[in-house]
Amino acid sequence: MATNHPLVLVLGATGVTGQSLVDGLLKSGSFRVAALVRAQSVTKAAVEKIRTSGVEIRVGDITEDYEKLKEHLQGVDILISAVDARVVGQQREIFRAAKETGVQRIVPCDWATPGDKRGVRVLTDSFLGQKFDIHEYVKELGVWYTIIDVGFWMQFCLPLPLRSTVPPELKAISWSFYGGGESKNLLTNLHHIGIWVARIITDPRTINKSVIIWEDEVLQKDAHELGARLSGDGDALRAKRIELSEDDMKKQIADGQVLYDKNPMDFKLSTPLIWAQYMYSMHFLHENTLENAERLGYLDARKLYPDIPAQSLEEYAKEFYGLPEPGVVFARE
Repeated sequence: MATNHPLVLVLGATGVTGQSLVDGLLKSGSFRVAALVRAQSVTKAAVEKIRTSGVEIRVGDITEDYEKLKEHLQGVDILISAVDARVVGQQREIFRAAKETGVQRIVPCDWATPGDKRGVRVLTDSFLGQKFDIHEYVKELGVWYTIIDVGFWMQFCLPLPLRSTVPPELKAISWSFYGGGESKNLLTNLHHIGIWVARIITDPRTINKSVIIWEDEVLQKDAHELGARLSGDGDALRAKRIELSEDDMKKQIADGQVLYDKNPMDFKLSTPLIWAQYMYSMHFLHENTLENAERLGYLDARKLYPDIPAQSLEEYAKEFYGLPEPGVVFARE
C-alpha cells in the first residue's frame, strides 16, 4: 500500500463496528490503517487477525495521560472512534490530543440511529453514553469532524428462525413486534459500514457535518413477513410474535432503569434499559427514519455516493436465513 495514503487510526477496531470499519478501509485501498489496542488485548485472536490483514497495532488506551495519547497519534491523519459504549464519555482527551498533533479529521463514536431528544436513550446523553456532549466538545475544539450514524443493523431486525440455538430470551427479543409493526426504520448491513465510511472520511462535503448511512427503509411488519417467508418457518414463526404496546415498552424502560441504576457499567445490567429505549425511540417516537435524519440536518450517504450498491433487506434476509446460526450477533457479549 502506498505510504502517501492517509493514515487512519481506529479506536475499538476489534469490536463489531470496528471490524467493519477496518475491513472497509483496507478494501478501499486508499488508506494506511492503525489500531490502538490495550496491552492486555494484544495477544487476542481478534487483534492478530487485523494485524495479519495489514493493520499497524499501536499499544495504548484512551485513558492514558495526555502526553502518551499524543505519542499514539503521531502521523495520524484521521481518527475514527468505535469504542465501547461504556467509555464514550472518555474520548475528550484523545480528541484534544488529536487537535494538537495535527489530526485532520475526527469521527467520534456514534454508529447508531438518529435522534436529538435528551432523556430518551442513556447511550446518547447520560453517564454511560454522553454522545451529545461529545458532539458539542468536538465542535468547540475547532477540529474538523464528521458524525456518522448507520440506522439499525439488518442483523437485528429480522426474526430468528425456530432452529436458532441462541437462548430463549434472545429469540424473544427478535420475535418482539412493536405497535403492530407499523414503524418504518433505516437499516444497514453492519458488514457494509466500513465501505461507506471509506468514502465519507475524505469527502470535503462531509466536513463538520452529520451523515446517515442506510441501505433500506422498511416497516417492521414487512421485515417480519420476510422472516416468515424466507426462513421457511411460515405461520409457525408468525405465531411466535410477541405483541408489545407503547405502555409495555414504558414498563420495560422503568424495569430496566432499576437494573441500570445498580451498576451502569455492568453490561448485563445495563442492556435491558438500553435495548428498551432503542425500541421506544425507533418504534414509537419514529426517530430512525430518513425523514427525521434529514430534519436533523444529516447528509444522505446514498445521495452522496450513488455508485455504492445499497443492499435491500430482502437480499440480506436470504443471506441471514442461510447462516448456520443467524443469531450470532444477538448472542455476542
